[in-house]
Amino acid sequence: MQLIAADVRQKATWCYGNAQPPTILKTLATDGTAAMILYRCTQAARVHRMPVVEMLLNKATNLVGGCVIGRGADFGPGFVLIHSDGVVINGNVRGGSNVLIEHQVTIGADRRQTPVLGSDLFIGAGAKIIGAVTVGDGSRVGANAVVVHDVAPNTTVVGIPARPVQRREDRAAQPAARPATDETPPPRS
Repeated sequence: MQLIAADVRQKATWCYGNAQPPTILKTLATDGTAAMILYRCTQAARVHRMPVVEMLLNKATNLVGGCVIGRGADFGPGFVLIHSDGVVINGNVRGGSNVLIEHQVTIGADRRQTPVLGSDLFIGAGAKIIGAVTVGDGSRVGANAVVVHDVAPNTTVVGIPARPVQRREDRAAQPAARPATDETPPPRS
């Protein structure tokens, strides 16, 4: 129950900016929340060694949420499916806390090697994370990016194959923009 509460609070904060009781109720009715809750119930059934219940809950996640989350997938608190339609997550995937996933995302295996996801991640719509890659804490995977190489912490990656475009520490190190002046530059000859 604590994991479900943490997941729903994280989704409410992401979607609506706060986790007050009225917002929590609104979040419970949004797309993806039922799949999140069913995934956590599947995990609980796995921990309590109830394989039949585990299998039924896993199939319910598929039917209700329109997504496939492998029964062995393991995420920390704050696991959020912003939209669950088309999400596919391999059963061997390991993820940290506060992992936010948009729709049509695939996190899958390549030759039985699966990704390891850090904490505080955002994975954009249509992104694919495939194989034995590590996505570092605080990273962002852009929409439709295909991640086949490790992603350093606090890095945003985009493209096919995904490549880094900016690290958040780099942004802080950039000089501030020059203030605008009233003078116009001299014409070029």
